[in-house]
Amino acid sequence: MRAIAIREFGGPEVLVPVERPDPVPGAGELLIRVSASGVNRPDVLQRKGAYAPPPGASDLPGLEVAGVVAGGDAGELAAAGLALGDRVCALVAGGGYAELCVAPIPQVLPVPAGLTDVEAACLPETFFTVWSNVFDRGRLQPGETLLVQGGASGIGVTAIQLAKAFGASVIVTAGSDDKCAACLRLGADHAINYRSADFAAEVKRLTGGRGADVVLDMVAGDYVAREVSCLADDGRIVIIAVQGGVKSEFNAGEVLRRRLLITGSTLRPRPVAFKGAIAAALRERVWPLLASGQVRPVIERIFAADKAALAHALMESSQHIGKIALRWA
Repeated sequence: MRAIAIREFGGPEVLVPVERPDPVPGAGELLIRVSASGVNRPDVLQRKGAYAPPPGASDLPGLEVAGVVAGGDAGELAAAGLALGDRVCALVAGGGYAELCVAPIPQVLPVPAGLTDVEAACLPETFFTVWSNVFDRGRLQPGETLLVQGGASGIGVTAIQLAKAFGASVIVTAGSDDKCAACLRLGADHAINYRSADFAAEVKRLTGGRGADVVLDMVAGDYVAREVSCLADDGRIVIIAVQGGVKSEFNAGEVLRRRLLITGSTLRPRPVAFKGAIAAALRERVWPLLASGQVRPVIERIFAADKAALAHALMESSQHIGKIALRWA
């Protein structure tokens, strides 16, 4: 099969087309003939040597794919309601930048009605992440306010739409007026350009002094102290990335007095059963929203798979809104 490998740790140019042996699904797995692969920031971190695959995972980058079922145990497929040739998308722990990819069956979902394979390939990583962190860990409820740091990112555009679909108000931050406008078009109630305004002060103003109930934080660093200051009582901060650094100082007295929760998670190393539970929740609660068009993937650009280096360069430029994808011919 054709694949995109990391020749050595470094810049986008270290992504190179290679030929690899076809992977073979094991017990509880199926084989997908990949039509499209999603590109995510963890792929960039892996390319730089900062995010190693978990033990046993493919060394190839790529955490989400879409295509057709091309192999697997017939009994296991039937038990999962799947068959050869079914259009599916899947969350994987690695190996997504390839024409063939093995995926654990519980992490495989049908392509939502009306979506292309490219659109479906842009769902798993962001939708699994947002559901797990905003709704499971963050316990966002209807009528509450969600603050999304980086609202124009792939995670951000997903969080906006899901939070609105489930009855929450949404405030986002973004790094330009154009990105703020895009977030508002997707349904955000308010968008703050963090380059020209103090997001913490704005969140307090926009909520009448109450603050946000949940913060989805992809920055960490010195953002955490400011997020603590603009949380509502009993508010929750969920950290899913540390682009601003791993060290944070905040007022622990505020955490105590106002019963605040600071938590976080990484998804890639979690067991199949954990991810399978998220997949089941998504299929029940979110896939109908995708099929109806109430929620939709937002894709900035699609690259031919052998142009993965260009896709990574665009990801690192932070000039995109939503997702970036690779298409396999």
